Amino acid sequence: MSMLVNITLSLIKIIGGIIGESGALIADGIHSFSDLATDVFAIVGNLLSKKPADDKHPLGHGKLEYITSMTIGVIVLFIGFSIIHASFNHALVVPSILVSVVTIITIFLKLILSRYVIKKGREYKNNILVSSGKESSADVISSLFVLVSSILMQFSKTMSILKYSDLVVTIIVGIFIVRIGFELLKENISMILGERETDQEFLNDVKKRIMDEDLVISIDNLNLIKYGSYFEVVGEISMDENLTLKDCHDVVERIEKQLLDFDARNKYINIHVNPSIKKDK
Repeated sequence: MSMLVNITLSLIKIIGGIIGESGALIADGIHSFSDLATDVFAIVGNLLSKKPADDKHPLGHGKLEYITSMTIGVIVLFIGFSIIHASFNHALVVPSILVSVVTIITIFLKLILSRYVIKKGREYKNNILVSSGKESSADVISSLFVLVSSILMQFSKTMSILKYSDLVVTIIVGIFIVRIGFELLKENISMILGERETDQEFLNDVKKRIMDEDLVISIDNLNLIKYGSYFEVVGEISMDENLTLKDCHDVVERIEKQLLDFDARNKYINIHVNPSIKKDK
């Protein structure tokens, strides 16, 4: 659905920009084509990130999702700089009213699409979808700038300075797109370096499952490291030093099952047991 809408919107904008003689709308149409590229990368990245673990990658391939999102960021950066560069070589022409009509229609459709993609991305905890949705949101805002410029250009004969509206807006749109690209790169570089889950409510739920085990005295340390759409759970718990090795092993196995049953994203679990004198919880 997203691909079909992006192709349609891109063609409408480019054709409308050519007919209506609006460089800003043509640039906006090219920007929409970037959404198609990001959707393709999103699909490929999502499939690759689900590859099972192997000898070289014992924790799976989840971080491929971040690499894919970084690729999206690079594409967005390239498009932004290209739009800025091209704007200086575009002739100053007053666009027809068709440009405003086309822009209004595309804004409405793109707004619906971007909100849907972001919502689904957050619902499924999928970084690729969220990145793609954010890029779509940038397209909505850029179209708003195009709409404003096309209206202002209509009054350029009365106020000559308004003839630069198309040029100025094209540059603004390019700068905005560049900023989005940098944000995507910054966010996903942080993920690749090993970012941990900070949702306190979710962390408390995980801790509760661990402490449900009667033999666990305390949780000494707990981190959920993000690997794309799943976590590596790394923790340390304290148990009575007089317990047998088998008892400790059985507790850890039960904890692993509890965490997996609680949320499938807790894919890799590494729990270390520390000896401690048993105390009341």
